[in-house]
Amino acid sequence: MLRLNLLEVFLRTLPEEFLVIFAVYVFSKTVINMKRYIISSIFFIIAVCLIRLLPIQYGVHTIISIVVIIILTTNINKISIIKSIQASIMTIILEFICEGVNVFIIQYIFKADVRYVLNDPSLKILYGIPSLLIFAAIVFTYYVYLTKNKELKEAIDGEII
Repeated sequence: MLRLNLLEVFLRTLPEEFLVIFAVYVFSKTVINMKRYIISSIFFIIAVCLIRLLPIQYGVHTIISIVVIIILTTNINKISIIKSIQASIMTIILEFICEGVNVFIIQYIFKADVRYVLNDPSLKILYGIPSLLIFAAIVFTYYVYLTKNKELKEAIDGEII
């Protein structure tokens, strides 16, 4: 089980899952519908908290989360299934890369013991900020690029037009 305390939910999970749904919108090149975005993000936050309570091995929760992202973005956000699958996988891979860079920074630049950091909820939140910021910077930079080049398209009933 990967239990979360209330501090982790509000300071890490909440912004991260809003960013994940935003990234799926961006990587699928879909114009953001704010109402659908907020609804799907809230459902995703709840789903992630529940998934982390399941007695499953580490890593399986990621696969279940990808499935939940795909279901939410196709049903609520009306992004086509293919675009949703591609964008969800791209988002999770990018998130893992950012986490890997962050672990490298913690271990080799800050010279901190990663196991100690990950066992303390306060330190985990503090040391997790760089990966979240790197992830956000990449997603927002790509969003600005797409906006400037007018590559975002409306999603209507699961189809991009």
